[in-house]
Amino acid sequence: MTTTLAVVRGTISSVAFECGDRFVVGNWASSPIGRLADVMWVDADGRRTLLTTDECAAEFIQAIYRFDDVRLGPLEIDGDTRRTEVLGHGVAITLHGGRRRPVPFPRPRWLTRWVEAPIARRLMGVETHGLSPTGVREWYQTTGWCWIERAIGTRDGNDLGAMCPIERPLGVGFSDPPARPSIVGVRVTIDGIGS
Repeated sequence: MTTTLAVVRGTISSVAFECGDRFVVGNWASSPIGRLADVMWVDADGRRTLLTTDECAAEFIQAIYRFDDVRLGPLEIDGDTRRTEVLGHGVAITLHGGRRRPVPFPRPRWLTRWVEAPIARRLMGVETHGLSPTGVREWYQTTGWCWIERAIGTRDGNDLGAMCPIERPLGVGFSDPPARPSIVGVRVTIDGIGS
C-alpha cells in the first residue's frame, strides 16, 4: 500500500443561519485534481450534504470526509481572503469579512501538530491536526483569517435568516469550524488519500 501526500490551498468559509442551516465553503485554488469548489451543508435536522461540481471532485472529497448525500452540478464559488460568494444547487450565499489577521510564515507539520494545535483548540475551538473519518491524516495550516461581519443567504429562493454562531457540530470530519463565522486562508496537507 502506497501513502500519497497531497496539498490543497485556498480558503474555508464557515457560517450558520438562524433557520438552522450550516455551511462550510471550500474555495480551493489548487489541489491534486486542479481547481476545486465544494460546499458542505448541514441542515437543521443534521443531514450532511456535499455540494460539488462533478464526480472527480466528489470522489476526492469523499475519500476524506463523510456525508449522507452528495449532489453534483454547476457550482460557482468566487472570493478571496475577505469575501466569499456561492451560487449553485439552489444555494446563494454572500459573505463579507472584516479585518484580516495574517499568519505570514510557513511552518513544518510537526509545529502544526504539537504547538499550533493546542493554541487553536483553546483560542478558536478548532483542531489543526487529526485523522479524518476515513483514516486520512490532515494538517490544517492557516495563512490568515477574518471574522465574517455580514452574511446573506437563500436556499431555493427562501431567505436563510440572520447569521448566527455555529453552535452544533457538523459531523463531517475530525474538526469543526470556529463557532464564530469566518473566512480562513489555509494550506491542508493530506497523508494517506488514495492509499
